[in-house]
Amino acid sequence: MTTKDVLRLRDFRLLLAGQGLSWVGDAFHPIALSVAIVLSGGGATELGAIAAAAMGARLACTLFGGVWADRLAPHRVMVFADAVRAAAAAATAVAFLLGDPPLLLLASLAALTSGAGAFFFPAFVSLRPLVVPAAQRQSANAVISFLQSAAQITGPLLAGIAVAHLGPVTGFAVNAATFVWSAVGVTLVRARAELRTQRSSVHAEIVEGLAEIRRHDWLWTGLVSAGMFHVATGVLVVLVEVTAVRDLGGARALGLVLAAQGVGGILGGLLAMRAQPRRLLLWAFLALGAFPLFPLAFYWPGHLAGILLLGLVANAGLMFFAVGWDTALQDGVPHDRLARVASWDILISFSAIPLGNVLAGPLSARFDTATVMLGVSVWMLVAGCWPLLARGVRDFTRSGEPDAAGGVAQPSAAIAAS
Repeated sequence: MTTKDVLRLRDFRLLLAGQGLSWVGDAFHPIALSVAIVLSGGGATELGAIAAAAMGARLACTLFGGVWADRLAPHRVMVFADAVRAAAAAATAVAFLLGDPPLLLLASLAALTSGAGAFFFPAFVSLRPLVVPAAQRQSANAVISFLQSAAQITGPLLAGIAVAHLGPVTGFAVNAATFVWSAVGVTLVRARAELRTQRSSVHAEIVEGLAEIRRHDWLWTGLVSAGMFHVATGVLVVLVEVTAVRDLGGARALGLVLAAQGVGGILGGLLAMRAQPRRLLLWAFLALGAFPLFPLAFYWPGHLAGILLLGLVANAGLMFFAVGWDTALQDGVPHDRLARVASWDILISFSAIPLGNVLAGPLSARFDTATVMLGVSVWMLVAGCWPLLARGVRDFTRSGEPDAAGGVAQPSAAIAAS
């Protein structure tokens, strides 16, 4: 199936239009918040406290978000989460419009926004296979990834211009408006999942999601790999920012590095639209093996041009992997457990990255930056490629055939469109 075939699907177009603008709007909030805090006399301490509140809420709510997305129709959870996030963004705009809001209020609003996001994202994963036939899922996921990468480039650019000329309150207002836009788009989607009639306790359903992960060797090895990989990602993010600003040319160099990664993501999405191998996970993890080239570039060749080139290649591989992984989840996990499995995936990633952030300082104090980057590259190569030892990874196909654990990778028969 081609990209044109996917774009003919009404529900997919609605979902794409709503989320595309919302992803652009997401870039407005952090830029507006940073500017607003600094203009009101705050700084790193206040921003750090707000970020910690947001991260804590996301980690605390993610597994519950997966449970409720599987219990209820995912579109309802998404609309509710968007409404909460729109209200929180609007409240932040009003708070700064009226003066200098207290830190406790800003941290609470950030926690509310992030907690709602923890409900939104598993539901988004669960809704996607409902709006696209199985044969078109990889194309659909590639289009979504392409749009996300494009939003990561255009969003900060537009946000910077808007906040610089119109002020941070405008940035918060734009963010709120895009959440409303997203909610409207999801509301208009016709695809529905049949509600489950039998429920267990929340704890039991969280455990059931974990049990589903343990049933499939491709799934649990992939999640362990993600945890290992994202610890290194946390180290990498910090050291890239420091090294680019300190050694490669300041803010301009950092902007070029981030832009190269964004372009690489777009190219990876385009590649995933065209290349659709039957052994999807095998090629996805092989593509992930390209990402360690990015931290390696800081060790050798060490100059900006080489870092930009290898960063582009690395992110193309990462995006191809992301499309393959998303498609595998949709093909290989029963739909009535998909959101809970996705919530475990999200939780592991979001837990690992802050750990890496914390480790970056001690590692760079003990070793020179180039050596740390070499270690990060080796760690990422091992973390990203060891799942290839699992038979389920090597044998997984897009047709949803049995995996090594004997489970049949079929979507739930409960899926229906109204």
